[in-house]
Amino acid sequence: MPCLGIGSWQVPEGNALLNSLSDAIHAGYRLIDTASIYGNERAVGIAMRNSGVPRSDFFLVDKVWNADRGYEKTLDAFRKSTALLGTSYLDLYMIHWPATHEEPITCQAINAGTWRALEKLYRDGAVRAIGVSNFLPHHLVPLLARAEITPMVNSLEFHPGYPQFQALRFSHEHGMKVLGWAPLGRGALMEDPLLQSIAAKHGKTVPQVALRWALEHGVVPIPKSTSKAHIEENASIFDFTLPLDEMRAIDRLPLTAFTGLDPDTVNY
Repeated sequence: MPCLGIGSWQVPEGNALLNSLSDAIHAGYRLIDTASIYGNERAVGIAMRNSGVPRSDFFLVDKVWNADRGYEKTLDAFRKSTALLGTSYLDLYMIHWPATHEEPITCQAINAGTWRALEKLYRDGAVRAIGVSNFLPHHLVPLLARAEITPMVNSLEFHPGYPQFQALRFSHEHGMKVLGWAPLGRGALMEDPLLQSIAAKHGKTVPQVALRWALEHGVVPIPKSTSKAHIEENASIFDFTLPLDEMRAIDRLPLTAFTGLDPDTVNY
């Protein structure tokens, strides 16, 4: 799995998405993150094919939506997503959100049934890796108790001011890679004096510092942008490192730029 990706959340199908993905691919991005709920899978597939880059060079990530959880519905959702994308396989398929708003036993059964479908897809060779998204330790523990295959990836909101270190440690301890969505948080993060000071010291921007910080925590950040300049800027994070004192200072930032999407309270 590449160590940096491009996200497509809240970028609908159209020229903005096609152009931004074209710019990202030209800048060297190969991990592309989408989801059925984003409504842009068809355009993602078109952008990949139009790029001239072989399908095998891409790492394509998709997610099954909440309304499609459960064994049979998940298998059907996979078929629909791959048809829209125009691909015969996915590199990573994930459960988008854990079931949390039913009775605990029901939630666990829903998550387990969905996961069983992902295990089948993996065994059949239809997906190269399977994972979960927005699963915190208390969601993972009952899933791991029922799973035959441990999730290979967990995708979490991860940025300075909202690092979710407990979930990060739990995921890493259980052998999961971690994708970081919303790695730049919200706009308030860009005005943080500490991040601005560190960025100036390195001759970098605040977004570059935030992305580098994620990398050094073993997280694969997937920033989203439709700006060619920002897409290229976000990829220029491999020519510097953050010393331990700067990493720890960023770690200690107070709650900042949280999207508000808590898997235990947000009910889609």
